[in-house]
Amino acid sequence: MLDDTLLDDPAALQRADHDRALLALAGAGARVRTALRQAEAAGLDRLRPDGRPRAVLVAGHGSALTAAEMLSALAGTASLITSLPPTEAAAPRTDRAGAPAAFTAGLGWQLPGWAGPLDLLVISSADGGEQGLVGLAEQAYARGCAIVVTAPAGSALAEAALQVRALPLPFVASVPAEDLTPVRAAEPDLPAEDPAALWSHLSPLLALAQKIGLTQLPYDALLAVADLLDATAVRCRPDAAAYTNPAKGLAARLAGTVPLLWAEGPIAGAAATRFAAQLADRAGRPALAGPLPQVLTAHRGMFTGQLGAGVDPDDFFRDRVEEPDPLHLQVLLLRHAPGAAGAAAEDEQDGPAEVPEEDAGPRSFGVTRAHRLAAAHDVRLTEYASTRPDALHALADLVALTDFAAVYLGLAAAQS
Repeated sequence: MLDDTLLDDPAALQRADHDRALLALAGAGARVRTALRQAEAAGLDRLRPDGRPRAVLVAGHGSALTAAEMLSALAGTASLITSLPPTEAAAPRTDRAGAPAAFTAGLGWQLPGWAGPLDLLVISSADGGEQGLVGLAEQAYARGCAIVVTAPAGSALAEAALQVRALPLPFVASVPAEDLTPVRAAEPDLPAEDPAALWSHLSPLLALAQKIGLTQLPYDALLAVADLLDATAVRCRPDAAAYTNPAKGLAARLAGTVPLLWAEGPIAGAAATRFAAQLADRAGRPALAGPLPQVLTAHRGMFTGQLGAGVDPDDFFRDRVEEPDPLHLQVLLLRHAPGAAGAAAEDEQDGPAEVPEEDAGPRSFGVTRAHRLAAAHDVRLTEYASTRPDALHALADLVALTDFAAVYLGLAAAQS
């Protein structure tokens, strides 16, 4: 069982945060500004595209593919945006010092057979050492694809970008903490990903998409995302009490549960998928994400099984001190409800709001049925809605809150 008093102990959180994940999330806004500034300096502002590409293929792994999913949600159905995950893995070479190479160094990618001169390939990497991505860039160059590469300056991938006449964009890494004490990982070749790396992948990708006409964002939308991330970092800072810190409150709700992350609409769907990945990576917790309405039929069986039982059928008065706490389902419903009024509406600085069960605001039939399903099986359903009119800002709100919640849940569980 999670001791939620640990969430109100900033010193304990700092001791548990060995890789400074909270610090990385606090600097996400600064990384967005730096990424946009460096993308312009690299030549993105001078790009003069001759129409839109037939398809945009985004290759990488981890949060690079999450960025592709978010771009697809923001661009809508008018553009074909395809993620290219790795399709194979080979044993990576060890370096000269004999240190084990990261598993991702041996990954391989394959360009689809239909890709050609009408298409754009975007390769994004936080490391830049994946030879599979270098090979993918060479494949795309041979087929005449336009290529954009986001990678750390001086990396093998950044150097390969120059050879294939790609537009090179720098990847903005987090600033390493001076007092960071190295901790041996349980799986050295599978390290945890920087939780704020998403924004270093997504920022140049969105700037590029705006330039080539894939999205129609307000001119200051990207810089406004940085301000929203800063505001969330202030609300969710470690020394903010749990009753005023929405991320700590959400972490406490999810403790000891099997989360079902349901989403209404593509924006909330991208945020739910991201939250499931962060819960696995940062909190070590399994979670199932899915969009309404199809998730109701996909997850129905769990409500009728043991996890969905909200009432203990055994003797209520028996001694349970020595028994482990039972796991139960917890539904977290994420929504983007622009223009909603009433209890769901948030102030410009308050981020997503928890929607009370008795809220009288408009709901789709899918959301109403979700509430009925949870209530019928005594499963707690918590609903968060962002009412910001801009889809990108709503996405940033939902992702920032849930990222902090995943990190807090992992840190508190590590100290329990």
